[in-house]
Amino acid sequence: MTTTEPRHPAAPKGHPKDQPPLVTRPLLLRFVSLIGGSASYYLLLSVVPLYATRSGSGGNGAGATTGALMLATVVGEFAAPWFIGRFGHRVTLGAGLLLLGAPAPALTLFSGIGWITAVCLLRGAGFALTVVAGGALTASLIPDARRGEGLALVGVVSSVPSLLGLPLGVWLVSRLGYGPVGAAAGACALLAILSVPGLPEREVVAGPRIGIRDGLRDAALVRPAALFAGTALAAGIVVTFLPLAVPAGSAGVVAVALFVQPAGATVARWVAGRQGDRKGPSRLVVPGLALSAAGMLVTAGTHSAVAVVCGVALFGIGFGVTQNATLTLMYQRVPPSWYGTVGALWNIAYDAGMGVGAVGFGLFAQRAGYSWGFACTGALIALTLLPAWRDRTADRRTGLTP
Repeated sequence: MTTTEPRHPAAPKGHPKDQPPLVTRPLLLRFVSLIGGSASYYLLLSVVPLYATRSGSGGNGAGATTGALMLATVVGEFAAPWFIGRFGHRVTLGAGLLLLGAPAPALTLFSGIGWITAVCLLRGAGFALTVVAGGALTASLIPDARRGEGLALVGVVSSVPSLLGLPLGVWLVSRLGYGPVGAAAGACALLAILSVPGLPEREVVAGPRIGIRDGLRDAALVRPAALFAGTALAAGIVVTFLPLAVPAGSAGVVAVALFVQPAGATVARWVAGRQGDRKGPSRLVVPGLALSAAGMLVTAGTHSAVAVVCGVALFGIGFGVTQNATLTLMYQRVPPSWYGTVGALWNIAYDAGMGVGAVGFGLFAQRAGYSWGFACTGALIALTLLPAWRDRTADRRTGLTP
């Protein structure tokens, strides 16, 4: 079902005073479930592997818990559009928050790796439902003329729990223990369910819906998702292997680099959102990919602190631009009834890209070294510039670019 005509053209851009308000009561209400779900997820993201290790499962057990979480997330993202079509967005979002929150307090009931993995599987499936159903609801609450800026604002809001939750969870465990942290993570998601009934469903129920299979047949959706997967692959590599790639004793450099990367991505998403609303998101995909490729090539100089920090910062900016531009572009190309499938495809590209990047890079770096690995990753992203340019040309022909 390849797109040949504009199905949801870009809205005309008027004077800023004539544009509809961006932040509305329903959007603020949606932020409650967004923050609650994200806080629950990130509070335990680093704590669960630590709990598995302390329980006697060792490094393999820690890796198994994270692997189970990501596997359930990807499978859940494939299944989420079906649940949305069967039960609606609000019920699916509420069910996702329930699956994310209810198992968290039960984490410490048993210490066996089987039990911990089961908790991770349930929470991963719940997180998948929340990001797909919640993402579709969020997109429906943002005016078409300000979609890029709105999605950038949502990205900023959702980044706060990750920036605070990861270190806070480990810090709280060292002072309060695993039980209270699990209970806090559960409470964040379960209390957020109270905000779900107040969200409007009508904006995203009208019109025919499509499933993942139909979405994968639509080149207009697959192209930007695949382009974003390339940068997500590199993001998984940076987060996983940068601490191992720099010389010993450079922990300070790694800390700065891993802070600069998400900070740069957050700012870039905001700027890209505003520029995309004015000029069209398809114009930003190529620059975002180019910056990402350049950043990885610079990061290949792992023995230079300046190269590592500057390269990761450059990659973070490109990653943020690509994040916002591809998601905005995919929403722009479909009617609201397709938003659930768009969210699923984009999140699958994100999670699968990060997972494949981490696994594949590890195998490659064992033979070629980290510097060559980063350089080849940059070259791989650079190869996506040509299809990205062709996608932009196709966008012009269909009239989606202002």
